[in-house]
Amino acid sequence: MYLTLLKTKLHGATVTKTDLHYEGSIAIDENLMDAAGLVEFERVDVWNVTCGSRIETYVIKGERGAGEVMLNGGAARHAEPGDKVVIAAFATVEADTARNYKPTVVIMGEGNAVKSIR
Repeated sequence: MYLTLLKTKLHGATVTKTDLHYEGSIAIDENLMDAAGLVEFERVDVWNVTCGSRIETYVIKGERGAGEVMLNGGAARHAEPGDKVVIAAFATVEADTARNYKPTVVIMGEGNAVKSIR
């Protein structure tokens, strides 16, 4: 049997920009992608803590070191710059592995700086 578990999340990220006319996705600063273990084109859920919206999209690389978290295309209708979001990715693991599995949780600080990783 396989279980789907949280792989990683960026908790408390701040949306920096939205672009309705871009083809879609969420652009995330490459440093934040590295901290969370996200890869380009990986599927993610974006939970908007500010307004309660929940969407699914995929990651594209944002400018490294810029602190960018930018929702594009239709996803742009689900957030405004300044909104707080949780960005989560999941992995499928064998049930036996799941018992000892630990996700990566990146706690975000001011300006989308990494506050801590656990």
